[in-house]
Amino acid sequence: MVISLVMMQINLHLNSPLLAIFHRWLRWFVFAFGTAQFSIEFDWIDRPFWVLVVVFFITWFLGETLMNWLAISAHSLSPIPLFPRYTVNNSGEEWPVQPRLLKVREWLRSQGFRQVQALKAEIAPAVFLRVSIYEDAQATVRVQITFIPQANGAISICFGVMSCLSDGRRIVTDNLYLPFAGFYPENWLVERDPCCRSLSRLQERHRRRLLKTQNPVQPFSVDPLTDLNAIQRELDQLNTELGFLHPHQQREDLGKFTQEGRYRVWKEIWTLNYLGRAASYE
Repeated sequence: MVISLVMMQINLHLNSPLLAIFHRWLRWFVFAFGTAQFSIEFDWIDRPFWVLVVVFFITWFLGETLMNWLAISAHSLSPIPLFPRYTVNNSGEEWPVQPRLLKVREWLRSQGFRQVQALKAEIAPAVFLRVSIYEDAQATVRVQITFIPQANGAISICFGVMSCLSDGRRIVTDNLYLPFAGFYPENWLVERDPCCRSLSRLQERHRRRLLKTQNPVQPFSVDPLTDLNAIQRELDQLNTELGFLHPHQQREDLGKFTQEGRYRVWKEIWTLNYLGRAASYE
Protein backbone atom coordinates (compact mmCIF):
# COMPACT_ATOMS: atom_id res chain seq x y z
CA MET A 1 0.00 0.00 0.00
CA VAL A 2 2.88 2.35 0.78
CA ILE A 3 4.54 1.53 -2.54
CA SER A 4 1.23 2.23 -4.31
CA LEU A 5 0.92 5.64 -2.67
CA VAL A 6 4.51 6.55 -3.52
CA MET A 7 4.07 5.47 -7.14
CA MET A 8 0.89 7.53 -7.42
CA GLN A 9 2.71 10.66 -6.24
CA ILE A 10 5.65 10.07 -8.58
CA ASN A 11 3.42 9.54 -11.59
CA LEU A 12 1.58 12.79 -10.95
CA HIS A 13 4.69 14.47 -12.37
CA LEU A 14 5.95 11.83 -14.82
CA ASN A 15 2.61 10.82 -16.41
CA SER A 16 4.19 7.52 -17.48
CA PRO A 17 1.71 4.98 -18.94
CA LEU A 18 4.02 2.10 -17.97
CA LEU A 19 4.15 3.23 -14.36
CA ALA A 20 0.41 3.79 -14.39
CA ILE A 21 -0.22 0.24 -15.64
CA PHE A 22 2.00 -1.27 -12.94
CA HIS A 23 0.28 0.90 -10.34
CA ARG A 24 -3.20 -0.26 -11.42
CA TRP A 25 -2.22 -3.93 -11.18
CA LEU A 26 -0.61 -3.29 -7.80
CA ARG A 27 -3.77 -1.64 -6.47
CA TRP A 28 -5.89 -4.53 -7.73
CA PHE A 29 -3.75 -7.18 -6.02
CA VAL A 30 -3.40 -5.13 -2.84
CA PHE A 31 -7.18 -4.84 -2.63
CA ALA A 32 -7.82 -8.53 -3.34
CA PHE A 33 -5.16 -10.00 -1.04
CA GLY A 34 -5.38 -7.27 1.60
CA THR A 35 -9.16 -7.42 1.99
CA ALA A 36 -9.05 -11.22 2.07
CA GLN A 37 -6.40 -11.12 4.81
CA PHE A 38 -8.37 -8.58 6.86
CA SER A 39 -11.51 -10.71 6.49
CA ILE A 40 -9.71 -13.73 7.96
CA GLU A 41 -7.88 -11.78 10.68
CA PHE A 42 -11.09 -10.17 11.96
CA ASP A 43 -13.33 -13.21 11.29
CA TRP A 44 -15.56 -11.26 8.92
CA ILE A 45 -16.08 -14.19 6.53
CA ASP A 46 -15.58 -17.89 7.21
CA ARG A 47 -14.16 -18.98 3.87
CA PRO A 48 -10.74 -20.17 2.63
CA PHE A 49 -8.21 -17.46 1.86
CA TRP A 50 -7.94 -18.26 -1.87
CA VAL A 51 -11.72 -18.12 -2.27
CA LEU A 52 -11.79 -14.66 -0.68
CA VAL A 53 -8.96 -13.47 -2.94
CA VAL A 54 -10.91 -14.57 -6.03
CA VAL A 55 -14.12 -12.95 -4.76
CA PHE A 56 -12.46 -9.63 -3.99
CA PHE A 57 -10.52 -9.78 -7.27
CA ILE A 58 -13.84 -10.05 -9.12
CA THR A 59 -15.35 -7.35 -6.88
CA TRP A 60 -12.63 -4.90 -7.95
CA PHE A 61 -13.28 -5.76 -11.59
CA LEU A 62 -17.02 -5.16 -11.23
CA GLY A 63 -16.50 -1.93 -9.27
CA GLU A 64 -14.06 -0.50 -11.80
CA THR A 65 -16.30 -1.61 -14.66
CA LEU A 66 -19.16 0.35 -13.10
CA MET A 67 -16.97 3.43 -12.66
CA ASN A 68 -15.70 3.23 -16.24
CA TRP A 69 -19.20 2.77 -17.60
CA LEU A 70 -20.44 5.81 -15.67
CA ALA A 71 -17.48 7.86 -16.93
CA ILE A 72 -18.19 6.82 -20.53
CA SER A 73 -21.85 7.74 -20.14
CA ALA A 74 -20.92 11.11 -18.65
CA HIS A 75 -18.48 11.79 -21.48
CA SER A 76 -21.08 10.74 -24.03
CA LEU A 77 -23.56 13.30 -22.67
CA SER A 78 -20.98 16.04 -22.05
CA PRO A 79 -20.35 18.95 -24.43
CA ILE A 80 -16.69 17.89 -24.84
CA PRO A 81 -16.19 17.29 -28.58
CA LEU A 82 -14.83 13.95 -29.76
CA PHE A 83 -13.34 15.50 -32.89
CA PRO A 84 -12.61 19.14 -32.04
CA ARG A 85 -11.91 21.75 -34.68
CA TYR A 86 -8.34 23.07 -34.71
CA THR A 87 -7.21 26.64 -35.24
CA VAL A 88 -3.77 28.20 -35.62
CA ASN A 89 -2.13 28.83 -32.26
CA ASN A 90 -0.71 32.36 -32.28
CA SER A 91 -0.41 32.67 -28.50
CA GLY A 92 3.26 31.59 -28.43
CA GLU A 93 2.45 28.87 -25.86
CA GLU A 94 2.64 25.91 -28.20
CA TRP A 95 5.60 24.29 -26.41
CA PRO A 96 5.65 23.98 -22.58
CA VAL A 97 8.89 25.09 -20.94
CA GLN A 98 9.84 21.84 -19.25
CA PRO A 99 13.26 20.15 -19.58
CA ARG A 100 11.90 16.73 -20.59
CA LEU A 101 9.70 18.32 -23.27
CA LEU A 102 12.36 20.69 -24.55
CA LYS A 103 14.62 17.68 -25.18
CA VAL A 104 12.03 16.38 -27.64
CA ARG A 105 12.11 19.65 -29.55
CA GLU A 106 15.90 19.62 -29.67
CA TRP A 107 15.86 16.04 -30.96
CA LEU A 108 13.46 17.01 -33.76
CA ARG A 109 15.74 19.84 -34.82
CA SER A 110 18.81 17.60 -34.74
CA GLN A 111 17.05 15.11 -37.04
CA GLY A 112 16.25 17.78 -39.62
CA PHE A 113 12.59 18.26 -38.79
CA ARG A 114 11.19 21.77 -38.95
CA GLN A 115 8.04 23.13 -37.37
CA VAL A 116 5.39 23.94 -39.96
CA GLN A 117 2.43 24.87 -37.76
CA ALA A 118 1.26 25.17 -34.15
CA LEU A 119 -2.42 24.41 -33.61
CA LYS A 120 -4.89 24.28 -30.75
CA ALA A 121 -8.41 23.03 -30.12
CA GLU A 122 -10.70 24.06 -27.28
CA ILE A 123 -12.02 20.91 -25.59
CA ALA A 124 -13.59 22.70 -22.61
CA PRO A 125 -13.96 26.34 -21.58
CA ALA A 126 -10.41 27.77 -21.41
CA VAL A 127 -8.94 24.25 -21.75
CA PHE A 128 -6.97 23.69 -24.96
CA LEU A 129 -5.45 20.68 -26.66
CA ARG A 130 -2.23 21.97 -28.20
CA VAL A 131 -0.52 20.42 -31.19
CA SER A 132 2.83 21.18 -32.81
CA ILE A 133 3.44 19.81 -36.32
CA TYR A 134 6.89 19.07 -37.75
CA GLU A 135 7.99 17.80 -41.16
CA ASP A 136 11.20 16.40 -42.58
CA ALA A 137 13.03 18.18 -45.43
CA GLN A 138 11.11 16.25 -48.13
CA ALA A 139 7.71 16.77 -46.42
CA THR A 140 7.12 13.00 -46.61
CA VAL A 141 7.09 12.39 -42.85
CA ARG A 142 4.93 14.53 -40.62
CA VAL A 143 5.33 14.39 -36.83
CA GLN A 144 2.45 15.52 -34.64
CA ILE A 145 3.29 16.43 -31.06
CA THR A 146 0.17 16.57 -28.89
CA PHE A 147 0.21 18.15 -25.43
CA ILE A 148 -2.61 16.81 -23.26
CA PRO A 149 -3.53 18.82 -20.14
CA GLN A 150 -4.00 16.78 -16.96
CA ALA A 151 -6.39 17.42 -14.08
CA ASN A 152 -3.45 18.00 -11.70
CA GLY A 153 -1.99 20.72 -13.94
CA ALA A 154 0.73 18.53 -15.44
CA ILE A 155 1.12 18.09 -19.19
CA SER A 156 1.33 14.75 -20.94
CA ILE A 157 2.91 14.42 -24.38
CA CYS A 158 2.01 12.03 -27.20
CA PHE A 159 3.58 11.55 -30.62
CA GLY A 160 2.15 10.67 -34.00
CA VAL A 161 4.21 9.98 -37.12
CA MET A 162 2.40 9.82 -40.45
CA SER A 163 3.07 9.50 -44.17
CA CYS A 164 0.97 9.19 -47.33
CA LEU A 165 1.67 6.62 -50.04
CA SER A 166 1.22 6.99 -53.78
CA ASP A 167 -1.69 4.51 -53.73
CA GLY A 168 -3.66 6.74 -51.36
CA ARG A 169 -2.95 4.88 -48.14
CA ARG A 170 -2.01 6.75 -44.98
CA ILE A 171 0.53 5.18 -42.61
CA VAL A 172 0.15 6.31 -38.99
CA THR A 173 2.39 5.27 -36.08
CA ASP A 174 1.58 6.82 -32.71
CA ASN A 175 1.70 6.28 -28.96
CA LEU A 176 -1.59 7.86 -27.94
CA TYR A 177 -2.74 6.28 -24.68
CA LEU A 178 -6.30 7.64 -24.69
CA PRO A 179 -9.03 5.22 -25.84
CA PHE A 180 -10.38 5.79 -29.33
CA ALA A 181 -12.10 2.44 -30.05
CA GLY A 182 -13.76 3.83 -33.17
CA PHE A 183 -13.22 3.12 -36.86
CA TYR A 184 -10.56 4.44 -39.22
CA PRO A 185 -10.93 4.73 -43.00
CA GLU A 186 -9.98 1.61 -44.94
CA ASN A 187 -6.96 3.30 -46.51
CA TRP A 188 -5.47 4.07 -43.09
CA LEU A 189 -2.91 1.71 -41.57
CA VAL A 190 -2.63 2.63 -37.90
CA GLU A 191 -0.18 1.13 -35.43
CA ARG A 192 -0.48 2.32 -31.84
CA ASP A 193 1.92 1.58 -29.01
CA PRO A 194 0.99 3.57 -25.88
CA CYS A 195 3.95 2.14 -23.94
CA CYS A 196 6.55 3.49 -26.38
CA ARG A 197 7.35 6.94 -25.00
CA SER A 198 10.44 7.54 -27.15
CA LEU A 199 9.92 9.59 -30.30
CA SER A 200 13.12 8.22 -31.84
CA ARG A 201 11.96 4.59 -31.47
CA LEU A 202 8.53 5.50 -32.78
CA GLN A 203 10.03 7.16 -35.82
CA GLU A 204 12.27 4.15 -36.50
CA ARG A 205 9.26 1.87 -36.33
CA HIS A 206 7.40 4.15 -38.73
CA ARG A 207 10.26 4.08 -41.25
CA ARG A 208 10.41 0.28 -41.08
CA ARG A 209 6.71 0.17 -41.85
CA LEU A 210 7.23 2.43 -44.85
CA LEU A 211 9.92 0.09 -46.21
CA LYS A 212 7.56 -2.88 -45.93
CA THR A 213 4.86 -1.18 -48.02
CA GLN A 214 7.11 -1.09 -51.11
CA ASN A 215 5.18 1.94 -52.34
CA PRO A 216 6.56 5.43 -53.01
CA VAL A 217 5.88 7.98 -50.29
CA GLN A 218 4.11 11.12 -51.41
CA PRO A 219 4.93 14.57 -49.99
CA PHE A 220 2.07 16.20 -48.08
CA SER A 221 0.21 18.55 -50.40
CA VAL A 222 -1.93 20.40 -47.83
CA ASP A 223 -1.02 22.30 -44.68
CA PRO A 224 -1.50 20.56 -41.30
CA LEU A 225 -4.49 22.70 -40.26
CA THR A 226 -6.49 21.85 -43.38
CA ASP A 227 -5.46 18.21 -43.22
CA LEU A 228 -6.22 17.77 -39.53
CA ASN A 229 -9.66 19.39 -39.69
CA ALA A 230 -10.51 17.33 -42.77
CA ILE A 231 -9.48 14.20 -40.85
CA GLN A 232 -11.69 15.21 -37.92
CA ARG A 233 -14.71 15.63 -40.18
CA GLU A 234 -14.02 12.34 -41.97
CA LEU A 235 -13.68 10.39 -38.72
CA ASP A 236 -16.87 11.92 -37.32
CA GLN A 237 -18.82 11.05 -40.46
CA LEU A 238 -17.38 7.53 -40.77
CA ASN A 239 -18.02 6.60 -37.13
CA THR A 240 -21.57 7.92 -37.37
CA GLU A 241 -22.24 5.86 -40.50
CA LEU A 242 -20.79 2.69 -38.92
CA GLY A 243 -22.86 2.98 -35.75
CA PHE A 244 -20.16 3.98 -33.30
CA LEU A 245 -21.75 7.42 -32.84
CA HIS A 246 -25.32 8.63 -32.89
CA PRO A 247 -26.34 11.04 -35.67
CA HIS A 248 -25.75 14.68 -34.70
CA GLN A 249 -29.47 15.45 -34.31
CA GLN A 250 -29.82 12.66 -31.73
CA ARG A 251 -26.72 13.33 -29.64
CA GLU A 252 -28.30 15.91 -27.36
CA ASP A 253 -30.86 13.34 -26.14
CA LEU A 254 -29.01 10.03 -26.55
CA GLY A 255 -25.41 11.13 -26.16
CA LYS A 256 -22.57 10.79 -28.63
CA PHE A 257 -21.86 7.04 -28.29
CA THR A 258 -24.24 4.30 -29.33
CA GLN A 259 -24.53 1.21 -27.12
CA GLU A 260 -22.00 -0.58 -29.31
CA GLY A 261 -19.73 2.45 -29.16
CA ARG A 262 -19.84 2.53 -25.36
CA TYR A 263 -18.94 -1.15 -25.21
CA ARG A 264 -15.99 -0.67 -27.58
CA VAL A 265 -14.71 2.27 -25.51
CA TRP A 266 -15.13 0.30 -22.27
CA LYS A 267 -13.19 -2.65 -23.71
CA GLU A 268 -10.35 -0.45 -24.94
CA ILE A 269 -10.12 1.33 -21.58
CA TRP A 270 -9.41 -2.04 -19.98
CA THR A 271 -6.83 -3.11 -22.55
CA LEU A 272 -5.06 0.25 -22.36
CA ASN A 273 -5.16 0.53 -18.57
CA TYR A 274 -4.04 -3.00 -17.77
CA LEU A 275 -2.25 -4.32 -20.86
CA GLY A 276 -0.94 -1.12 -22.43
CA ARG A 277 -2.39 -2.17 -25.77
CA ALA A 278 -4.93 -0.52 -28.03
CA ALA A 279 -7.19 -2.33 -30.45
CA SER A 280 -5.69 -3.53 -33.72
CA TYR A 281 -6.55 -1.09 -36.49
CA GLU A 282 -4.99 -2.89 -39.45
